[in-house]
Amino acid sequence: MGRLGRTGPRLTAVPDTNHQEGQPGLFAAAFFGLCPDCGEKSLFASVSRFSDKCPKCGLDYESYNVGDGPAAFMTMGVGAIIIILAILFENAVRPPFWVHAVIWIPVTVALTVLSLRLAKGMLLITEPRRSAREAKGDEIK
Repeated sequence: MGRLGRTGPRLTAVPDTNHQEGQPGLFAAAFFGLCPDCGEKSLFASVSRFSDKCPKCGLDYESYNVGDGPAAFMTMGVGAIIIILAILFENAVRPPFWVHAVIWIPVTVALTVLSLRLAKGMLLITEPRRSAREAKGDEIK
C-alpha cells in the first residue's frame, strides 16, 4: 500500500521526450538562455526580453506565446519569500527601517528579474519541445 493507504502507481514527472541528445536540460537551457533547437546562447536580447529569432538556426521566438503569466506568478512568489525573510530578520536583529530598505529592495529586484528570466525561458523552451500551440476554431470544444 502506498502513502495514506492508497494503492497504485505514484505520479512521476513527465519525461522530456523531445529532448535532443547533447542539448542541456530545461533548467540549464532557460538559465543560460539557449535556443531550444540548436543550443545557441541567443534566447534573450536583454535581461528579460526575448530575441526576435535565433541567429544560428533561424527559430522565430516571436511565434511563441509566453504571455504575462510568469511575471505575476514569480512576483508573488518572490514577494512571499522576501516578506518571510524580512520578518525573520526583523525579529532576530531589530534593525532600523533604512537597513530593511537597503537590504530588501535590491534583493527583491534581483530575485524578481532572475526568476522572471528563468520562468519565461522555461516556458518558451517547453513550447517547441512539446509542440504546444494556440488552439484554433474547431479545435476548441
